[in-house]
Amino acid sequence: MANSGVNRLTMAILSPKFSLSSAQKVFPSPTLAVPLISATAFKSLNRKRLIFKAKSISRSPPSSSSVEVDMEEMIEFLRSDLPHLFNDQGIDSSMYDERVTFRDPITRHDTINGYLFNIRLLKLLFSPTFQLHSVKQDFWDSIRQNDYFSFEGLLAVVKQLRIYKTPDLETPKYEILKRTSDYEVRKYDSFVVVETKGDTLSGSTGFNDVAGYIFGQNSLKDKIPMTTPVFTQASDGKSTPVLIQIVLPMNKELDSLPSPIKETVTLRKVAENIAAVTKFSGKPTEDIVLEKQKALRSALLRDGLKAQPGCLLARYNDPGRTWSFLMRNEVLIWLDDFELD
Repeated sequence: MANSGVNRLTMAILSPKFSLSSAQKVFPSPTLAVPLISATAFKSLNRKRLIFKAKSISRSPPSSSSVEVDMEEMIEFLRSDLPHLFNDQGIDSSMYDERVTFRDPITRHDTINGYLFNIRLLKLLFSPTFQLHSVKQDFWDSIRQNDYFSFEGLLAVVKQLRIYKTPDLETPKYEILKRTSDYEVRKYDSFVVVETKGDTLSGSTGFNDVAGYIFGQNSLKDKIPMTTPVFTQASDGKSTPVLIQIVLPMNKELDSLPSPIKETVTLRKVAENIAAVTKFSGKPTEDIVLEKQKALRSALLRDGLKAQPGCLLARYNDPGRTWSFLMRNEVLIWLDDFELD
């Protein structure tokens, strides 16, 4: 490899855990290995490795002792450039070397064109929303074998391609912070619910009362758009007692909403919070929901996460109009003191 007066610095976009590694020489000067870049995409499946062009201290081929890299400047550039990875603007490809070492558990490329082709393919298949969190090292959280080629990685991708039917209705806004083989960790924005007492996690008692509120049974007789999912919340992780809840549109504030007519129906703002979530299809019977809650809580305990008491069942579909294998159901457990490593 001939010296060109350009320092090639290896980069990787990884998600969602990270740690910063120091620069070390992996090829004859002037090529240096530098920190890996960490990012989370809500629907992204891959981590990428780039080559970043950095200026050398002279135009002549530098010696290994003369190579200097402004790491902060490089990281700041990446922080400004990489958020455009999946939008129409795209990254500034002129700042990356044509020869790229790109490898994840199921994909590898050796050129920037191959890397960008992979990005275009992801955009076509998933329309991902890309969120850059930090510039540090990470691996796929959902698998143990991260080397290419990983059948475990392929199965993890296939699992993410599982189709669930989500109605074209507004839902609470959240960001996926981490995805493991057992659950996702999501950061939810605050939202407002209308709620009343239910019977069991999988039951529907009380639904007509909260649905009546959005259909006009309120002090102003306003009709409020339907959203999804319908939540049932248990305070102790058991089947009773529970609250049944409908999420109100995200543009609604608690103090601007009309009051419920029924005394048993109340409005409440759910604060911004972080939840562990497991997703499943089929009819969410009480036994299935409690088993999913138990399995999720065991996984959180295994991973050292602090789970709050209780859980929520999220049901996204009308059971009378949706095939059971396409139903989207989720069990959520709120977390305390969660931090991305």
